[in-house]
Amino acid sequence: MRGHRPRIRSAVITISLVVPACTALGAFALQSLSHQLRVEGLGSEGVLGRADVSNPRLAITTKAGADDLAELEVRLDGKPVHTHRADGRVILDAPVLAEGRHKLTATSHSGLPFLHDISRTFTVDTTAPKLRLSPVRATRPGAPVTVRGRVEDAGRVKVSIAGAPVPVRDDGTFSRRLERPPARIDVSAMDAGGNVTRGHVDAVAPYPLTRAAHLTAIGWASPEVREPVLQLIKDRKLNTVELDIKDEDGEVGYDSTVPLAREIGAVKNRYDAHKVLDTLHGMGARVVGRIVAFRDPLLAQASHRQGKDHRLVQAPDGSPYDGGHYGKLSFTNFADPEVRQYNIALATEAAKLGFDDILYDYVRRPDGKLSTLRFPGLGDQTPEKSIAEFVADTRRSVRPEGAYLGVSVFGIAATRPTEIAQDIPAMAQHADYIAPMVYPSHWAAGEYGVASPNASPYEIVNRSLADFAKQIKGTGATIVPWLQDFSLGVHYGPNEVADQIRAAAGDGMNSFLLWNAGAAYQGAALATLR
Repeated sequence: MRGHRPRIRSAVITISLVVPACTALGAFALQSLSHQLRVEGLGSEGVLGRADVSNPRLAITTKAGADDLAELEVRLDGKPVHTHRADGRVILDAPVLAEGRHKLTATSHSGLPFLHDISRTFTVDTTAPKLRLSPVRATRPGAPVTVRGRVEDAGRVKVSIAGAPVPVRDDGTFSRRLERPPARIDVSAMDAGGNVTRGHVDAVAPYPLTRAAHLTAIGWASPEVREPVLQLIKDRKLNTVELDIKDEDGEVGYDSTVPLAREIGAVKNRYDAHKVLDTLHGMGARVVGRIVAFRDPLLAQASHRQGKDHRLVQAPDGSPYDGGHYGKLSFTNFADPEVRQYNIALATEAAKLGFDDILYDYVRRPDGKLSTLRFPGLGDQTPEKSIAEFVADTRRSVRPEGAYLGVSVFGIAATRPTEIAQDIPAMAQHADYIAPMVYPSHWAAGEYGVASPNASPYEIVNRSLADFAKQIKGTGATIVPWLQDFSLGVHYGPNEVADQIRAAAGDGMNSFLLWNAGAAYQGAALATLR
């Protein structure tokens, strides 16, 4: 049953031909002419689906010759059907085909004994099959998963998962194990009439508890900077290092093999990625690789020198956009395919090397009014949609390699998504986590009803993150906030840092990333991990 209408399990196709007595010549004629009349457009199973009914292509043909169809009477369910002749066929003129079973007959009045009568019984079925998919859980990104589901009319429905056919059991259930699942697993079910139902499931991997501190590539190379952070990991106060892959200057920290990075001189080889990963993983720590995406002075300057200004954010007159305190040649164009592919290539390479996460920063447009900005190649899209699609493209590349994907966003993005083109619900559809920069020193007075956010770290962090929790609801993403471990206008000691951690935990967010430009982190603010 589909709805309340009974489904026909198989179509009955009959052929009847009236011929004269079987002489030797008649026997030969029967053998050679018995299938001269044919009905086109019914298919091998005699079922017409939604696409067939919306544009019916039923016709009567013969191998003998077009003249044999001159006096052919065609009826559908006993009623005459308008026809016309074209290309040696009698074509039915868009008959009304209601749901259910029908009979098509064609009778020749030409007097030819071998073209007396033909009939076909067929079924119209325009209802797409019902497809139900079970949630898919993975132990980590890229780990094997099993996709399970159920369809109706199992004997007549074909199912494919990620483009490959899957057997359907008698009870309509099916399953398929994927050794290297994509981030989005597409499933389709097609019945005998060609009606298709499509669905998808995400291989959801729960994000692990992450308590991280930021380090630049230069900072990792300095024992004086690196060792205190490693000591916090040994003391079980942190369990993750967030390390720059590509920084705000566009420099790539390790010896990348991405061609464009080498071409523009971005590769600085400040640390050995294999050794870093071995060291931290050997300590039981996770490694988050930070890629500063669209703020990229090195790529911007090289592109301008090469006359490739399509890679740049531009002013309305086509000149490079003046990024204010960032500089004139500082922001690359998020809508440009080459810029996008460059960042995705770095992300994919890092995932293959073994970075546990890829975390984008500056995954946004520059500040400023849209009327003062031009993004070649954006077309009719909004900046917010284009950037969310870039996140989706990245996830398709890094998920099979085993890496989580996060995006760093402004605190204001929860309420002002168009200001810098960060639509949180849209981005969360394609990321494992959102990392809001809710630094108390960055909020204006009165935000979220807090008179002095910088002097009230608990209140501003707790209230702003509650807003982000609402934004990601139902997306499968989680929130991992950036918290402030530096002083700007107000002194921040261990209590102020601990207040932010407690505020995030009050919103159910126990993971966090600490930022201090000099990597001087206050262990006294951190409780020991249990």
